[in-house]
Amino acid sequence: MMKNRIVNTTGFQTIIFILLLSAGIVLPQSSKKLIDLNGRWKFSIGDDINRMKTDYNDKSWESIKVPSSWEDQGFHGYNGHAWYRRSVVIPTGLKGKSLSLELGRIDDVDQVYFNGELIGLSGSFPPDYSTAYNAWRKYTIPENLIRFGKENLISVRVYDAELSGGILEGYCGIYEMLNWDLNLTGLWKFSTGDNPKWKETNYNDRNWRSIIVPGYWEYQGEEDYDGYAWYRLKFYVPDRLKGKELILVAGKIDDFDQVFINGRLVGSTGPINDLPYWMHNREEWQILRAYKIPAGVLKFGEMNTIAIRVYDGFVDGGIYEGPVSILTKENYAKYNRSRRQEEPEGFGEKWLKNLFGN
Repeated sequence: MMKNRIVNTTGFQTIIFILLLSAGIVLPQSSKKLIDLNGRWKFSIGDDINRMKTDYNDKSWESIKVPSSWEDQGFHGYNGHAWYRRSVVIPTGLKGKSLSLELGRIDDVDQVYFNGELIGLSGSFPPDYSTAYNAWRKYTIPENLIRFGKENLISVRVYDAELSGGILEGYCGIYEMLNWDLNLTGLWKFSTGDNPKWKETNYNDRNWRSIIVPGYWEYQGEEDYDGYAWYRLKFYVPDRLKGKELILVAGKIDDFDQVFINGRLVGSTGPINDLPYWMHNREEWQILRAYKIPAGVLKFGEMNTIAIRVYDGFVDGGIYEGPVSILTKENYAKYNRSRRQEEPEGFGEKWLKNLFGN
């Protein structure tokens, strides 16, 4: 899938950047590896959803190397479903840290379970098959699922349609992410289409499907979809954040967005209803969204609802890159200073000026 964009770089860097964008590859953010998961994993072809359970008996399974294609390890020519399983002990000293599971590149589709609970997915399985062979897998591990100091089970369901299959490449492991005040990455509710009622707190989204945020929606069952779509998430805001000036970091969104918290608009790229796609600032898809949360919007010590309306007008779409989180103004400023990726010239400075008012 080609995505032609105007890029503010020069020379050899321009060529590499355009090639990466053309391939649809999302590069992982830098983070610190804590536990190495490269090496031998339990493996079996076929499909059975019970394989994600912690008490499933995998004693008769093969053992294969990760990362590497299964074709190179005795399963030449096999296309179809397969599962990987591996146990890992996470030390108690890591309690309180934000942890992610990175599995590199998987060909073609995956669902990842941690202690029997789904924590990530890319692509879509048959019958509505959609490949995500070139997406970098990085999934947040919710702390409430971790058994610190004990064995934890990672189960990976994979489907390969052709050629090489499996967990192909990358530095697989458990990584420490930046400690966000309130991390919002993970499974969100998602629906294509457009309805102003979808911003409301009491709207019933029970029948919406789940999607991983961040991640292009094309790699999660919406291949070639251009148009409007909505994301929704219910989240708890602890009392410790009360009285602080808070910033919603909504990641990078392709192409335009409006963000609502508890039904109230808190940020937007602009009037996405009224202008044709080509009249918008063509750099907006590259910009990390950061919106000041007005006082009185959040309910502390209670559940809140965030709804994000997105319009994509060209190829890939959605909330495609993190972080997605809530930060205090002080921590956001620290994070912004540490960012290595430069925004398009002049646009990032304007964004910060609008955010902080100076």
